[in-house]
Amino acid sequence: MTMITLKSGFAVDVSHLYGTNVTADDIKELEPTYQKAHETLMQMRKTGMMAGHVSKDGAPEDVLFPQLPYIAEGNINNPERMMALEELARTVRNRVDTVVFFGIGGSYLGGKVLFDVQCGSFWNLKSSQERNGYPKAFFAGNNADSHTLHELIQFLKHDSQTKAAYTVMAVIISKSGSTIEPMSNYMVLRDAIMRAGITLETIAVTDPHEEVEKETLLHHMARQGGWPIFFVPDGIGGRFSVFSEVGLIVGALMGFNIRQFLAGARDMDKACQNPDIWQNPALLNSVLKYLAAAKYGFGLEVLMPYADNLKSLSEWYIQLLAESLGKRLDKQGNVVHYGRTPIVAVGTTDMHAQTQEHQEGPKDKVVQFVSIANWEDDLIVPHLYDQYPKLAAFSGLPLSSILEAARSANAEALAGDGRPSANYILPALTPYHLGELMFMLCLSIAYEGEFANVDAFNQPGVEIYKKLLGVRLQTLQKGQ
Repeated sequence: MTMITLKSGFAVDVSHLYGTNVTADDIKELEPTYQKAHETLMQMRKTGMMAGHVSKDGAPEDVLFPQLPYIAEGNINNPERMMALEELARTVRNRVDTVVFFGIGGSYLGGKVLFDVQCGSFWNLKSSQERNGYPKAFFAGNNADSHTLHELIQFLKHDSQTKAAYTVMAVIISKSGSTIEPMSNYMVLRDAIMRAGITLETIAVTDPHEEVEKETLLHHMARQGGWPIFFVPDGIGGRFSVFSEVGLIVGALMGFNIRQFLAGARDMDKACQNPDIWQNPALLNSVLKYLAAAKYGFGLEVLMPYADNLKSLSEWYIQLLAESLGKRLDKQGNVVHYGRTPIVAVGTTDMHAQTQEHQEGPKDKVVQFVSIANWEDDLIVPHLYDQYPKLAAFSGLPLSSILEAARSANAEALAGDGRPSANYILPALTPYHLGELMFMLCLSIAYEGEFANVDAFNQPGVEIYKKLLGVRLQTLQKGQ
């Protein structure tokens, strides 16, 4: 068996990973380890706790991301919070001209995937009618880059001249409210927009605690300014937060079906509660990649969707893999330097850029493809130049068929040289199937953390540079 297909049609094809390097004996040898990991994740679902995981302050901390797909009273995504998101979307539609999302890392990457799938590349060039009344959208605060922010401010000033009344909504996504990149960008943009006489509304997505000793800076600012507040929930790391209000607010404001997205994640979670490795997509995926890396030296991982608007999926996955598994210490404090280096690629674009190295460079990469079985807006190449045999060869073919032929040729070429790959097959690019895929990847990472005996839910390396950056900014202030 080299493929798992769920009732929804979502499939994981490992025919060029299992057997290409990883063998049945390898899987059998790891069985006690992955069965224990599965039991650990099942226990985590019940208790919200993961053995060996502590916060940056050294205290035990909840791990609640498996709860997110389930809309229920008492859960993070409860009916009241979902209705609040949907009500916000209703008030914004046909009223707000442009939304600017300010966030970095997990406060940016997941929401960008939802935007790209829903809106595509040309959203901001469409008329309000073509956008069904949903606003234009931009993402800022994911870098401290003056040039990009200046261009955005200039665009908003120019675009505001097209209407007598123009409204910009800023959505600041930050658990603390002191994250340097989004807050500095917001402050610069707010000042410029207000000076230009453009109406600016602000929404805060931050830690929900209101107690004086727990309230974050952004929550305080929101209360003082009368801004609506949405939640960055406790127990949810940023890289898992796309299924919370952090990511859902982006989807809701753009008309993305957030309930279907969660439904896909929920059905994937249920499938992955099966202890049978050949019925559990996340378990199989994690076991094969772990063995490929730990036993056969494939320490780099390429995520290569065959769809332009899924490039941001690869960028989201980079953080998920790198922050979760790139660890100096294991759970007992031993130095292990575990992890794999993630690489962004897009098919077929990077077949003309990276595939030469994938095919003939060091044998150190597992390539994961993402393919879409049925395209809603498939186009057929017309018979314009049939007199030229090389062009006639693909005339009359749907572009989707050409894309899939290229992907399968890539996979076959890699396998022919003993280079492993896998393929995640989405029946269609919908919120439901996207939810399935993204949640499977989250669970895969959680499993692998257990195989490797590292804490997949902390990020001590990130905290080191944050402290050093704070010191440098204080030095800059003193030098002014």
